[in-house]
Amino acid sequence: MSEAENLSPVKRALLEIRELRAELDALEASRTEPIAIVGIGCRYPEADNPDAFWHLLKNGVDAIGPIPPDRWDVDAYYDPNPAQTGKMYTRSGGFLKNIDLFDPAFFGISPREAMSMDPQQRLLLEVSWETLEHAGIAADRLDGSQTGVFIGISTNDYGRLAGENPDVHFVTGNNYAVAAGRIAYLLGLHGPAMSIDTACSSSLVAAHLAATACATRNAIWHWSAA
Repeated sequence: MSEAENLSPVKRALLEIRELRAELDALEASRTEPIAIVGIGCRYPEADNPDAFWHLLKNGVDAIGPIPPDRWDVDAYYDPNPAQTGKMYTRSGGFLKNIDLFDPAFFGISPREAMSMDPQQRLLLEVSWETLEHAGIAADRLDGSQTGVFIGISTNDYGRLAGENPDVHFVTGNNYAVAAGRIAYLLGLHGPAMSIDTACSSSLVAAHLAATACATRNAIWHWSAA
C-alpha cells in the first residue's frame, strides 16, 4: 500500500491539488522560455549575410543608393513633383543584389516555374537553406520531423506587375501560403507551415505563433521569417 493511500481523503485531495499545481506551474514556465536562435540568414541592401548586416549596423552605413538601371528606367518614371500622377519623386532606394541569380535546379524547381515565382519565395528558399548551414544543421536531419515553418510575409508587387501575362505557375508562385509550404516541402517537414500577413508586425506575429506552438505541443520548432 502506497503512502498516499494511508492518508485521509482530505489529505489525498490536498496532495493531488499540489501535484496539479506543480504541473500547471511547469506548463506556464515552458510558455515563457526564451527563444533559442541557433541559425541566421538574411538579405538586406548592401548585406546578404549576417556578418555584412552587422557591419552596416556597427558602422552606421547608409545602404540607400541610386536605382539600379537593370530594375527600371528611372528617367522614364522620375518627376521632382510629388503630386505628379504615375511618377516617382526619388532616384534612390534600398535594393537587394543578385536577385536574378536564383538556382532553381538546386531546389527542385524548373526554370519556367521560377520565372513566375514572387522573388520573396525564391529568397525565402535561399535564406532558409543558409540558416540551416549557419546553424550547422544538415537538411536531411529534418526530413519527416515535426518541424514548423512560420513566415512573416507582406506585399506582393511582383504579382501585380506579372499579372498581365499569367501562366500556369502564376497562382502558386504568388500565393503567400505557398511561400511557407515550399520550405516545408523542400525539407520534408511535417509541422505547421504558416505564412502570416499582419503588415508591419508580420515577423513579430510569426515569432509569437512559433513560440506558442513550441510551448503547447512540447516540441522544438524552427522558425523562418522574412
